[in-house]
Amino acid sequence: MFKMIVKLAYTSAFLRKSRTLLLIVMIAVSMSMMLSIQGLYDGMANNLIDKTKRSDSGDVSIYHQAYRLDKVLAHHIADAQTIQESLEQRPEITAVTRRMQLEGLSSTAKKSALSMVIGIDLAEEEKFGAFSEFLHEGEISFRKRGALIGLELAKKLKVRIGSKVVFSTQDHSGEINAIALKIRGIVQTTNIALDNRVIFMDRKRLNAFLGMNEAAATQIAIQSRSATLISDLTQTYPDLEVKSFLELYPILKMMQDMMIIFNGITFMIVMVVVFIGILGVMYVSILDRIREFGIMRGIGMPYPMIRLQIFLEAFIVGAFGYLVGAVLGAVSLAYLGHYGLDLSEFADGLQSFGYPTVMHAHIELTYFTSTFYAIMAASLLSVLLPLRKIKKLNPIEVIKADS
Repeated sequence: MFKMIVKLAYTSAFLRKSRTLLLIVMIAVSMSMMLSIQGLYDGMANNLIDKTKRSDSGDVSIYHQAYRLDKVLAHHIADAQTIQESLEQRPEITAVTRRMQLEGLSSTAKKSALSMVIGIDLAEEEKFGAFSEFLHEGEISFRKRGALIGLELAKKLKVRIGSKVVFSTQDHSGEINAIALKIRGIVQTTNIALDNRVIFMDRKRLNAFLGMNEAAATQIAIQSRSATLISDLTQTYPDLEVKSFLELYPILKMMQDMMIIFNGITFMIVMVVVFIGILGVMYVSILDRIREFGIMRGIGMPYPMIRLQIFLEAFIVGAFGYLVGAVLGAVSLAYLGHYGLDLSEFADGLQSFGYPTVMHAHIELTYFTSTFYAIMAASLLSVLLPLRKIKKLNPIEVIKADS
């Protein structure tokens, strides 16, 4: 009996081929568009998080207890090199780098701006976060008093490759001192806090300029996926401050949450459209076949069997729509993941907010599983109203009316 109902449901679902195919196309297009939008939004958020971790915080950062509240040289980690070497021996840690950072004033012959200089080791930064990928123009080099400058700061100071910039600040002894730097490259990390204010220079040279020990640093950044690392490091270094990425950048966590809400709203809108589309088609289909259902009721077929047939029809149409939509969505996400969405014409606006000009999509299996459940739910719920009409059906009156 069940096989007969399934066969009947499949035949009835494609009884009006053009109408059914139109509904399948509508479901597929809506689903593929939703998957593409969700992938792009998640890709944008993940891109910002990834580049922020690579250029600044890592997964975990270690500071002097007072440094983040009062960023002066007195609040540095004196034995940073020893701590770094110890951390590099831990198997759960993939990369470690230490940095010396301080604030001051960057000046050219015509312009000046509040900024900060960060002393780094290029070999460490390349291993830590593929630093060379941030290069926007010029070269990654500190040769001959060279330095790298953030893209937005370069715009403020109106400097180019080869320009001279003088950075003034207070050294370790409390004296105001200045150092001349030659711009070798312009970098774009898409981390607004850095791109707007940063100059990168050689860490050893900066420490010597400041009168600091070569082993000193203001930050030790760590790349690791260990869930227990923060608690372990807090116990190991009780006199230092250990912070996770999300503690250092709560705004990015908020942005992730906002993306989830936005994706949820988009998801609901698409599902409502799918629901209304299936409801309209199924309702018209049932009205067209009302005499058929009346005869089925008249010859003794129980209502639960008719209900099962209608549910199966909706399920079959929804399943076909999902399968086509999954293929279109997968192709779209694969394309956007590889080539991205080029928004170069909005480059200035996007860069000012820290977004890349090419948006690459992110792909997760959960996109497809959650969409499957939603489409199936929308398909099955859409037939509840038509089923009420069939349940109240008087077989004799229907047969008389259409005879």
